Amino acid sequence: MQDRESISINSNDTSISKSKQLEQAIPASTIASLSSGEFVGMVADNPDQFINLKSFHCKILNDHQALAIENRTYKKIPEVCKVDNAIIQRNYKQIKQDVEDLIESQMQQILSDPGKESLLVKK
Repeated sequence: MQDRESISINSNDTSISKSKQLEQAIPASTIASLSSGEFVGMVADNPDQFINLKSFHCKILNDHQALAIENRTYKKIPEVCKVDNAIIQRNYKQIKQDVEDLIESQMQQILSDPGKESLLVKK
């Protein structure tokens, strides 16, 4: 919220209007005018950790020659290492079963030990 004050003066009178208006932290025009690699933002501070410079406008500087060299050194993933949907589903089901088994074994351990009754939440 921004405090606004406007003064109107005419031949007979002068009036002052005060209001509060919700204003965007970063105007859309600033965002629209950004070039590739530029970014803007604003951070909030805490009462006990005051930040003097809350807004920023930055540009990422890339070393395109170094990135091109790095890209040329990448190796393709061998076909034998590719994972298909069936493997993912099988692993998901195995993990889900392992979790259910772990819960069941812990519940049995708690239920069989009277000293651990306080660990249970009863409805």
